[in-house]
Amino acid sequence: MSAPMEIILSTDSGAQLWNCAVFELHSGTNLLSYRGGNTSARSLTVLNGEYILGAQLGKNFINVWEIQRKDQLQQKIVCPGIVTCLTASPNGLYLVAGISESIYLWEVSTGNLLAILSRHYQDLTCLRFTDDSSHFVSGGKDNLALIWSLASVVQLDPSHSPEPRHVLSRHSLPITDIHCGLMGPQARVATASLDQTVKLWEISSGELLLSVLFDVGIMSVTLDPCEYYLFCGGSDGGIFQVSLCSQNLGRDKTFQSDSNGNQVFKGHRNLVTCLSVSMDGTLLVSGSQDDTVKLWDIQSKQSIRSINHKGPITNAVIIPAPANMFLPDSRPSIPLPQFSRHLNHADQMEGLETGGMLLRLGPQPQAHEDSYLKKADTLYSLMSAVTDKSVFGEGENTKVRVSELEEEMRTLKRINKDLYDFSTQFLIKPHS
Repeated sequence: MSAPMEIILSTDSGAQLWNCAVFELHSGTNLLSYRGGNTSARSLTVLNGEYILGAQLGKNFINVWEIQRKDQLQQKIVCPGIVTCLTASPNGLYLVAGISESIYLWEVSTGNLLAILSRHYQDLTCLRFTDDSSHFVSGGKDNLALIWSLASVVQLDPSHSPEPRHVLSRHSLPITDIHCGLMGPQARVATASLDQTVKLWEISSGELLLSVLFDVGIMSVTLDPCEYYLFCGGSDGGIFQVSLCSQNLGRDKTFQSDSNGNQVFKGHRNLVTCLSVSMDGTLLVSGSQDDTVKLWDIQSKQSIRSINHKGPITNAVIIPAPANMFLPDSRPSIPLPQFSRHLNHADQMEGLETGGMLLRLGPQPQAHEDSYLKKADTLYSLMSAVTDKSVFGEGENTKVRVSELEEEMRTLKRINKDLYDFSTQFLIKPHS
């Protein structure tokens, strides 16, 4: 079985040739381009392998393309304000945007706005999900990075205000970039800052594992898949490779080039805005405000290829090519709904009125009403007490009451069976 094809997705602020371009990783061939508008930094994401989303630079909407229809802008998602960062959960179920100092979280299947999180004190700069979609991390100009548990955020109790699982507050200047490693809730997360440091944290505990001090502000950060190295893009155009396997690695260190894996990639003439590593850990892609995307061989530190753009690079990322990208006749499995601009819990009940089902997540039941099974048990107990005159009375009234209870019990059993059958089919149905 052949390895999946890897591609580079890139955007620039000029957008003279395209909004988003697709390049083959190894050859640098321009495969596709998506036109219409231009995308701001940290605001390009692929949704469920079927849509490309990019927040319009300086505007309050998100551009949407079906991934195989490159020449036609499909939809615009209007937002309550200018979107400063954007990401989609890897499982394709949720979309998260930073608007001013707040985090907006939508459910993709319905377009409902599930939560507005206002725990940052200044504008958001970056958002990243863990690979299993269980957590996401937000960073802002308030020097804070917050780790959020998705399960606690999407629960629908309006009286409960979600709180971050951990607050990472060791930076002294704005957060510029975030990268989440692999292993879901056991992953490590790297944060870059204008305070000239990159810090490595443990998501599960929020503990600081490593802090590396540089001579310049750090604008971008990433890890290789095996997490042997940390790659940091500097404001001077340098890319710093930090070895995470050194025997003498303490929690606090100052970066110095040496023969133990701590090296510098030199080639960009302006600050490095984005970094991404290939799946096999051999190639590094960097984007810069010098209008170029460069491909580097990590072992030799040599630039293999430079792809020129018509403006400063805002996004550049390596991803496996989605299956539908090169199939022009394919269509998304589910069309995108209209996305709500307002948080209104009453709207989330509309699906029930049209025969839908609302699933609520959370450790506590959302209502104190007895379940259908408990009601059925209660009715059975009452029917068993038919000889008790204090319950039913005498004569014809007893027969009428028994008939009513039997009919209600049959109805409850039928409802319970329908719910069971629906839930079983929903759970065993294969999801693409």
